[in-house]
Amino acid sequence: MKTSLTALLTTLFITQTAPSFADNTNGKNLYSQRCAVCHGPDIKGTGPLARKSNPPTPDLTTSAFKKRLSDYPGVIVSSIILRPNGDLIPKTLRENGVKILPHAWSVNDFRDLNQYMVDVISKKRP
Repeated sequence: MKTSLTALLTTLFITQTAPSFADNTNGKNLYSQRCAVCHGPDIKGTGPLARKSNPPTPDLTTSAFKKRLSDYPGVIVSSIILRPNGDLIPKTLRENGVKILPHAWSVNDFRDLNQYMVDVISKKRP
């Protein structure tokens, strides 16, 4: 798993395209369907499950997180989705009876979600 994660992250870094190629509709849909339940529509950790995880869902609009998104485009989003935090996300969903269908993530999905989050944080909602 570690080797495939490293390969994926390397691919993401190398193939990251300009934000103008990001599909904001796809990014918004992915975020709404898969992330907003914890992070909320404003990405500030205000979703219905935000305080039901341990640790609580973080506010992703902080300057530190904005810098991480900018410095490592796509890598932050993909690493969260690929669960370096172990079972935190699935456990929180399971304990609260929330089912989110599996998704076959693509490099484009990571790029689109990353750009959507950058736009929301920067108040440039599509």
